[in-house]
Amino acid sequence: MNTFDTIAENVRANRRISPEDALFLFGSNDLLAIGELAALANQRKNDGNVFFNVNRHINPTNICVNRCAFCAFSKTAGEDGAYTLALEEICRRAREAEDDGATEMHMVGGLHPDLAFEYYEEVLAAVRRAAPKLHIKAFTAVEIDYFARISGLTVEQVLERLKGAGLGSMPGGGAEILVEEVRQKICPEKISGARWLEIIRLAHGTGLKTNATMLYGHVETFGDRVAHMALLRDLQDETGGFQAFIPLAFQPENSDLQLDIKATSGLDDLKTLAIARIFLDNFHHIKAYWVMLGEKIAQVSLAFGVNDLDGTVVEEKIGHDAGAQSPQSLTKDGIIRLIRKAGKVPVERDTLYRAIRSY
Repeated sequence: MNTFDTIAENVRANRRISPEDALFLFGSNDLLAIGELAALANQRKNDGNVFFNVNRHINPTNICVNRCAFCAFSKTAGEDGAYTLALEEICRRAREAEDDGATEMHMVGGLHPDLAFEYYEEVLAAVRRAAPKLHIKAFTAVEIDYFARISGLTVEQVLERLKGAGLGSMPGGGAEILVEEVRQKICPEKISGARWLEIIRLAHGTGLKTNATMLYGHVETFGDRVAHMALLRDLQDETGGFQAFIPLAFQPENSDLQLDIKATSGLDDLKTLAIARIFLDNFHHIKAYWVMLGEKIAQVSLAFGVNDLDGTVVEEKIGHDAGAQSPQSLTKDGIIRLIRKAGKVPVERDTLYRAIRSY
């Protein structure tokens, strides 16, 4: 029996595959066979359901003390294009989202050098007053670390105060690739991979659910991708606090890392999503972020183990500043059509994956 047959036998028997197995799959060109295994693993967890939500992205500021090489979103104060939204504008967008049927506000931004920690508490409290039906998913582990540094508080104290102000859960950003050698090349100013994991562990300990991301298609190797996912799988074994894994395809157009780097291929995108579904057996949801993948690859990914398409988004800046060619938003009806045409059942969810309506 060859290695692929052994892996396939383990997947069919619902047994965990090893990092070495995952690396073997990355080296295989049999995309359809990998996709078949991923589809089986997904079917066991989610039947034919594909989740989405009606959400709104808000980025309060793009001014950031870090200037990561891969990021086309961040600006220095005073630089052309730098901005910080007024509190009234954030609340206006939140109210607009709630009026349009959104159930979630997704909020992340730069590490602003002049805003105190109390500002972020004020933002949460103001949004909760302005749009009380919205679940607020906000602040990456990188932002939480920064809040602790500028406030002199512990991470646990920061998290508890943010929860008190209205924080409902956290996104999975800032993970990039957790392997330190890669982080030193693409984001040396950012917190270490070990610190990212530590903060997420503490967040899970407070009862906050989070997602986890992986930025791929830049300077990392397949081995780095597998190492990244293995760290996430280990932490999920420990805490159970991750909801979804979201591979993010690197957008090279406006990045300082653009030298000799091309956009990821559809084959790489689908293979990465499929292997994630097979390897991350303790994650319930694998999300195809259509903003960076494009609608067509995201739709095809539903046959490769993916069971979540994110949401309507409405205004996405980080991926589009980097050169993403997808639209800024999708309508609810548009997402439902994408899912139905893939032969799946669209299920509108809230942030915590409670079903709102099945279509």
